[in-house]
Amino acid sequence: MPLPIVIADDSLLARKVLTKALPADWDVDIRYAANGHEALALYREGKASVMFLDLTMPDMTGYQVLEVLQNEDLNTFVIVVSADVQPMAQERVRTLGAIAFIAKPVTPEALLPILKEYGLYV
Repeated sequence: MPLPIVIADDSLLARKVLTKALPADWDVDIRYAANGHEALALYREGKASVMFLDLTMPDMTGYQVLEVLQNEDLNTFVIVVSADVQPMAQERVRTLGAIAFIAKPVTPEALLPILKEYGLYV
């Protein structure tokens, strides 16, 4: 059964780049969200065992999504993908429950070790 994942980013190009960085043989069902509200809706529908989350999105930021997930004890592997690589941003997302932080543009070399570390890809 495919692993349900969500790629949440307001940029269509960023969503495409991230999709191409995923392992080609990874058995996943990918859903896309253009903002935080869509990401949470997909999560609540059971479509986000793993969520790739941008921090800067309209309507609801990635930080706000992480806060909702944390406050509601929602359980998903969140990997933040952002161009904001400041140490403060990285520390904040980890405090809010993200398992990893990857700088844009995402590469397979940056992504694969994280997926393997958490048993998401073997």
